[in-house]
Amino acid sequence: MPPHKPNKSNLTHLCIVKSLLNASSRGHLSQAVSSLDLLHQKGIRLPSHILATLLRHCSDTRSYRDGKLVHLHLKLTGFKRPTTLLANHLICMYFRCGDYVNARKVFDKMGVRNLYSWNNMLSGYVKLGMIKQARSLFYRMPERDYVSWNTMVVCYAHSGMLGEALRYYVELRRLSIGYNEFTFASVLIVCVKLREFDLSRQIHAQVLVVGFLSNVVVSSSIVDGYAKCGKMEDARRLFDEMSVRDIPAWTTLVSGYASSGDMESANQLFNQMPQKNSYSWTCLVSGYARNGMGHEALGVFRKMIKHQVRPDQFTFSSCLFACGNIVSLKHGKEIHAFLVRNNFRPNTMVVSAIVDMYSKCGSMETAKRVFDFIGNKQDVVLWNAMISALAHFGYSVEAIRLLNDMLRSGVKPNRVTFLVILNACSHSGLVQEGFQFFMSMTSEHGVVPDQEHYACLIDLLGQPRCLNESVKDLQMMDCKRGDHVWNSLPGVCRVYGNLEHRREVGDFYVKLQPQSPAAYVLLSSIYATLLKWGLSDKVRQTIDERHVRKDPAISLRN
Repeated sequence: MPPHKPNKSNLTHLCIVKSLLNASSRGHLSQAVSSLDLLHQKGIRLPSHILATLLRHCSDTRSYRDGKLVHLHLKLTGFKRPTTLLANHLICMYFRCGDYVNARKVFDKMGVRNLYSWNNMLSGYVKLGMIKQARSLFYRMPERDYVSWNTMVVCYAHSGMLGEALRYYVELRRLSIGYNEFTFASVLIVCVKLREFDLSRQIHAQVLVVGFLSNVVVSSSIVDGYAKCGKMEDARRLFDEMSVRDIPAWTTLVSGYASSGDMESANQLFNQMPQKNSYSWTCLVSGYARNGMGHEALGVFRKMIKHQVRPDQFTFSSCLFACGNIVSLKHGKEIHAFLVRNNFRPNTMVVSAIVDMYSKCGSMETAKRVFDFIGNKQDVVLWNAMISALAHFGYSVEAIRLLNDMLRSGVKPNRVTFLVILNACSHSGLVQEGFQFFMSMTSEHGVVPDQEHYACLIDLLGQPRCLNESVKDLQMMDCKRGDHVWNSLPGVCRVYGNLEHRREVGDFYVKLQPQSPAAYVLLSSIYATLLKWGLSDKVRQTIDERHVRKDPAISLRN
């Protein structure tokens, strides 16, 4: 029987398919996609796996327009309800391009969904930071595997909800449905962020037991966890035991030494690295800069340029930070000029560093010109840099004016913004303005004050001749809103206030928080200072009668 000869039509189709794949794989994706229209006109229908390959290329290159055209071609050629394979690729493409709406539409129209379809949607939501949607989808899943649980651990870990991330990890291990190296890599993100040494050791032990310690990503994450906890001996021991070390593994330990202030070990390890990349160099530059060794940071930067390693945004911001710290306007200008000469488009972080450098070097006019030159000022970091510069040189009124400009432009302040402005008000004696900014933090801007803000408040309210007015303002406030402020005021009274102020604050403090031992300690000590021993003893008796829980760190004898 003679061999079967392929007809001319089949050969033509085969050639078209090959040319399509060649074009898309060589970077000519748009050319490949545009030829789909010609195929449709000729009635040629491509196999599903070829269309899936095109969609994968669209995903990899985030080519939204080309991906949409492939989807349109599917609809025109009878794939209004694509196969599960094609639908999964469409979902992936839309998510990679940031279009979660169309991704969801494809998912909802699927006739048959497999576990990959659900995990694909879950991963898409997580990568876009859509926690609520990811959680809702997770609990709707008909079945879940360890990939589903890993994704949720990563979701909460990257969003800062570390307790939830740990809860999902513990539940995954309890279910005994399996795990892989990404399971441990996911929970190690939590260890690094929490800086919990005991937790890092527990995960290290689990990784050792299941045999994933040879995985360089997992081992590097444990090294990073130990380093973040300041346990450099443990980090170095594990690093030395690693059979395979890639550039990120070496850089992790270099960064750990730099963060702990041991720049000698950081530099020594850096010089031992068999290969280095831009991030490795930047870690050393940043380490020197953050440890007050600006000249050394700039020396490493010069070597980096000599070795023809391209600096990134972090490199330049670290160098500019170093210039500001050593007050070297000459070096700062050189780096600024380097950016301009090389047509480097700085991000907000670098622009903020330029503003900070010029202000620290005493060139406020240049700092202001750089700030004014930026067209898009929708990043609070940039505003913080300029407000801080004005405040540093005593231009507190101008700093307040700039903050108001920022609020009018729709930029939301953060905790750093209020730290800067409270310090500015305190150093300039602008007590009422500073107090109003403090009170607006939570009520108007949703920023919860922390210990640093309260320290600024204490300094602010402790201004001479201002405490009496501050106490009156506080008494007029809603107690629920002002309780944190009252918690900080006793410290001010002890340093600056007269005895009558102390008694007034003490009485109100007890009424405000009748179960707070600190309130009674303050009031008791005030009566003792006034030599009113009977009233002091009565306060102690009240503590027992009201069953106030005594804090062992607070003594009524103080």
